[in-house]
Amino acid sequence: MEKTEGPAAARGRNRPPSQADVAALAGVSSQTVSRVANNRSNVEPETRDRVLSAMRILGYQRNSAARALTLGRFQVLGVVTFDVTAQGNARTLAAISRAAQRAGYSLNVVCVEDQTEEAVQQAVRQLTEQAVDGLVVIEAQILDRPGFNVSSGVPVVVADGDPERRFPSVDTDQAAGAAAATRHLLDLGHRTVWHLGGPQDSYAARRRAAAWHAALKAAGAPVPPLRFGDWTAASGYGIGRELAARPDVTAVFAANDHLALGLVRALHEAGRRVPEDVSVVGFDDLPESAYYLPPLTTVRQDFEEVGRECVAQLLRQIESPGESPTASVAVTPELVLRASTAPAPTAR
Repeated sequence: MEKTEGPAAARGRNRPPSQADVAALAGVSSQTVSRVANNRSNVEPETRDRVLSAMRILGYQRNSAARALTLGRFQVLGVVTFDVTAQGNARTLAAISRAAQRAGYSLNVVCVEDQTEEAVQQAVRQLTEQAVDGLVVIEAQILDRPGFNVSSGVPVVVADGDPERRFPSVDTDQAAGAAAATRHLLDLGHRTVWHLGGPQDSYAARRRAAAWHAALKAAGAPVPPLRFGDWTAASGYGIGRELAARPDVTAVFAANDHLALGLVRALHEAGRRVPEDVSVVGFDDLPESAYYLPPLTTVRQDFEEVGRECVAQLLRQIESPGESPTASVAVTPELVLRASTAPAPTAR
């Protein structure tokens, strides 16, 4: 009579543990192991715990191909991103990763160095060949080009992108944040607000600049010349030296906190005090911004909510492919008041 191997014998063999090994150790059927592995609800909690414990003891890993055949999905999302050194992109990617993990999905990421059609399409092909269920594209300016299309064959959501694009998008409400920053400075009695903008090819920077301009016009305030930077503290410092030399500059809205940091140093070196002589507002609310000297008033972006919405939008498209996807989601930012802003010198 042929002897059946138990789980201990199976572990001694040079092969990964199977569902049958887990079933034998847990004292259940292979079908029950499959239901637990696929996160089905029709399993008693005690039985589920016993199966999960057996999986951990044996080091059982679910077979992604078999799971895909069962569920019709790979439980993997792909991300195409550009310049992961940029604070906003890095925090958005981290938020998407956490949201995907909470939803039971893993993440494959491709970082594209150049925003060319060929590079983006190659990244998309690379991810779809790795069998992903959906794609998030983070801040791809190339999608603005007429006629350009991401041929992925899977749902696509754009993070930090233009809601007027043909793809569903999730982004902070850039206009609301910039308008709140500008109005805050005007409400403090400043005659006008100067703007230190981000790079001109950035959708977020353009939206913030446009909202700053509109807020000044709506208030009947003069509109100073716009300065564009490149998101770095070095850029903020360089442009800040020009602004610090102008006595009529009493309030500056910087398009991100790094620009604000460089600006504050330039003002300090020129003998202009923050906020007594010049009030400064940033955008992003970096973890370090509360520890600037002085602590920075800034616009907080809720990156966690952006990540959750990106994943939620993809899952809706994946699970209900016949339904029309949500066109865009704008996540409301928050103006965080700290010590870098004060009433205008003439208003005190």
